[in-house]
Amino acid sequence: MTNPKYGRMERVNSIIKHVVAEVVEELKDPRLGLVTITGVDTHPNLRDATVYFSTLDLADTEATLAALQSAAPRLRKVLGSKVRLKYTPALHFEVDSGVVSGSRIDSLLRQLATGGEEE
Repeated sequence: MTNPKYGRMERVNSIIKHVVAEVVEELKDPRLGLVTITGVDTHPNLRDATVYFSTLDLADTEATLAALQSAAPRLRKVLGSKVRLKYTPALHFEVDSGVVSGSRIDSLLRQLATGGEEE
């Protein structure tokens, strides 16, 4: 039997991810490059949500993180107006470590393919 709360949290995470991704595309902050919202993990009490993101250029992650953190109040306001929840969660941003690990593995595989030479 599926836990109904688990399914609800997945739907909440999906909706928050969709809304945040839409609003991030509209932001005009010069620190934002190509950002992808990869996932959301909302606390069961709906007061906090961790938003995971990745960037095309890993060197820009710190600037992107700063830009997203500064835009968090605006994102939360838009989220509150578009999504009807008991509480509008505070948004916290983290770099998606899976994407960073995948990029590192890709780099190592490329080095192996070229005989260990640096690119």
